[in-house]
Amino acid sequence: MLKIAPTERFSSRVETYVRFRPSYPPGVIDVLRDECGLSRESVIADVASGTGLLTRLLLQNGNRVFGVEPNPDMRRAGEEYLAGFPNFTSVAGTAESTTLPDHAVGLITSAQAAHWFKREEALKEFQRILKPSCYLALVFNDRQVKGSVFADDYEELVVKYGTDYSEVQRLGRIFEGDEFFAPFKCEKRTLPNHQVLNYPALEGRLLSSSYAPQAGDPSHEPMLADLRRMFDKHQRGGLVRMEYDTNIYFGKL
Repeated sequence: MLKIAPTERFSSRVETYVRFRPSYPPGVIDVLRDECGLSRESVIADVASGTGLLTRLLLQNGNRVFGVEPNPDMRRAGEEYLAGFPNFTSVAGTAESTTLPDHAVGLITSAQAAHWFKREEALKEFQRILKPSCYLALVFNDRQVKGSVFADDYEELVVKYGTDYSEVQRLGRIFEGDEFFAPFKCEKRTLPNHQVLNYPALEGRLLSSSYAPQAGDPSHEPMLADLRRMFDKHQRGGLVRMEYDTNIYFGKL
């Protein structure tokens, strides 16, 4: 199987990502304010900003935000989504080379992306662009894989059909400890989050995942047939509910 560079994994999925990925609960701003010193005056680098889901919350808080995104398709989608915010600056850069000046920002955020970074290079770059004694905050919407029959069945489906799902799981698990921040310390806060989905939205949510087989793959149609059967089994009033834990990991570098 051809290995796809992390910065290109979502190039063919931008439209579904924009439409069907969950946003982040407003409580993320409360955590950043209470724990990381966020104020309306804070200048933020949102690294791997993608289509702008977290970036938008920060802009709505009144902050100036540099959205650093390496993938041109994702970056363009973010620019369109955030076009109404004059405090937003789009930057073509990576976690390892943001192109931002030294000590330019008072907070670094990154949502749903840090498991793809080259950790040591990224931490060195974050130290360079952060002001002294300021925070890095990593945010993840982690789908609950247990706790309901629907969650169990959905997890079974992505395990069955996901092209490299086990590798994505392995990379994501580094955030259950201090491994990413080491040798620095981090803390964790968890907020509830969810999506209520009709069938087209559930299909779009699945296809927005980098491990889901796309049209033309032999597994694509069987996967969607199983998804439809699963939806019909669990739907109530034409809807299913997907639960998430929004996990926020933060620490000083």
